Amino acid sequence: MRRFVLCCVLLAGAMPAAYAQTYRAEYKLSTVLPASYPWGKAGERWAELVKEKTQGRINIKMYPGTSLVGGDQTREFSAIRQGIIDLAIGSTINWSPQVRQLNLFSLPFLMPDYRAIDSLTKGEVGRQVFGILEKAGVVPLAWGENGFRELSNSKGVIATPADMKGKKFRVVGSPIFIETFSALGANPTQMSFADAQPALSTGAVDGQENPLSVFIGAKMWTLNQKFLTLWGYTADPLIFVVNREVWESWTPADREAVRQAAIQAGYENVAAARKGIAAPDTEVLKQIEGQGVTVTRLTEDQRKAFQAATRTVYDKWAQQIGRDLVKAAESSIAKR
Repeated sequence: MRRFVLCCVLLAGAMPAAYAQTYRAEYKLSTVLPASYPWGKAGERWAELVKEKTQGRINIKMYPGTSLVGGDQTREFSAIRQGIIDLAIGSTINWSPQVRQLNLFSLPFLMPDYRAIDSLTKGEVGRQVFGILEKAGVVPLAWGENGFRELSNSKGVIATPADMKGKKFRVVGSPIFIETFSALGANPTQMSFADAQPALSTGAVDGQENPLSVFIGAKMWTLNQKFLTLWGYTADPLIFVVNREVWESWTPADREAVRQAAIQAGYENVAAARKGIAAPDTEVLKQIEGQGVTVTRLTEDQRKAFQAATRTVYDKWAQQIGRDLVKAAESSIAKR
C-alpha cells in the first residue's frame, strides 16, 4: 500500500495537476488514405513516435478515409477547429475551401520539380502559410507530401491540351481544379476518391488525376487507366496539425515532443512519397509500365502549351490567394 501511494505521489510530481486532469486516454487523428499509402503510413508513424516521445502519456488512434467527417474531405479542416478531430495530416487541396491561401499549391504549373516544392515548404512561404493556419485556429507543426498529381485516362495518349477535349475526368472538390480542366477543354466531374474507383471501372468517367503513389496503390490499371501522362501540373503537400485546445491542454514538454514527432514523421513521409518516382530512382514508373500502362513524359515545350492554356486560371486564382504570397512563391522557386 505504501509503495502504491509513493508511486502516485511521484507520478503527480512529474506532471502539473492542471495538465494531468486534462489529458485524455486517446486522441483522434484524421487522414484521407490508410496505412497502405505513404499518407496513411505517416499517420501511423506520427502516432507511434508521439507515444514513444511522451512515454505513453499521449495515445493517438488514426481514422483513415476522413471517417470522422463521413468521408467528406473538404469538411476536415472545419472539424479540426471545432474539436471533432484532435489531430490531422491534411491536404492543402482539401483544406483550401476554408483557407484560400492554400490554393497556392494548386496553381497550375507553378512548381516544375521537387526542388520547387521544397523551396516553398522549407522556406519563407512555408512559414507564412503556417502563420495563416495559426490565425485560422489550428496549430501547424510539419510538412509532408502526397506528391505531384499526374493524369491518367482510358481513351488514349494525352500530350497536348487538344487531347483532353471532351474527356470526362474525376477531380477533387476544389473550384480551381474544375476551372483548370475546363480551360483545357475537358469535362471535370467532382467526386470522392471512393466514388471515383467504380466510376472509372465502368467507364462512367474516362480519367483522373492523382499522385503516382495513389495510382499504384489503387492499381489504377485495373480501372481502365491504361494511359498515364506525367505533367506535374500541381502538387499536394500535406500538413500535420493539432486542434488548438488539445494543444494547449498538454505540457510544454509534451507539445515539443509532438512537434518533433511530426517533423520526423513528415521527413519520412516525403522520402516515402518520392521513392521510386524522383530520379534517379524510377522503380515505381517501371512497375506501372510493367502493367501495360503507356507512360507519356511531356517535353518542356509540351508542358509550356498546357501552362499557356491554363494561364487565365492561374492569374484569376493568384488574385484570390493574394498577389504578395504568389510573388513570394514565384521568387522562391526562381531562386531554388
